[in-house]
Order: sequence, then structure tokens, then C-alpha cells
Amino acid sequence: MEDEQITTIGRCHMCKRTFSFTPASVMTIMMDPETNLPLGMTVSGAFREPAPEVTARSVKEHICSDCVKRAERLRELMDPPAPQFGTWQRGDS
Repeated sequence: MEDEQITTIGRCHMCKRTFSFTPASVMTIMMDPETNLPLGMTVSGAFREPAPEVTARSVKEHICSDCVKRAERLRELMDPPAPQFGTWQRGDS
């Protein structure tokens, strides 16, 4: 018998919508249940090394593909690629 992946129904941590997923392929994020922030994120939105007690209490939360796409678009808007400039060429005249 083939190795079948069982579909599970769960709730997206970001948008709170119910969605179906396979546990082996769904995006998860480590969240601090005390602050409800991603592991290592501060209230101001900066990242820092999480304390050992924060890492110990963190839990994996499932994220739907729509929220993953929204986060990728937001990252592109917040951190656009650096502009590319052509190389300078010296003209011999």
C-alpha cells in the first residue's frame, strides 16, 4: 500500500479560517503563547535572539497558504530589492 498523507482540518493562526492541510507539508510558525508574537519578534517588530524560557514555551501554529502568500507580498513591499545600476565604462576618445 502506498504511503498516503492524511488530510487534516485545522484553523489558521493568522486569519482564523478553517482549512484542510497535510501535516507534513503545511507552513508552521513558532509562536510564544504568552505574548502571541512569533518566536524572536519584539513588540516593535524587530527581531532578536529569543531567551531560552521563551523557546521552551513556544508552540507550532499552522498557517494557511493564503496567509503565507500575503506575508511574502508584504516582505517584498517592506524590503524591496536594491536597485541595479549598470557598470561604468570608460570611453576612449
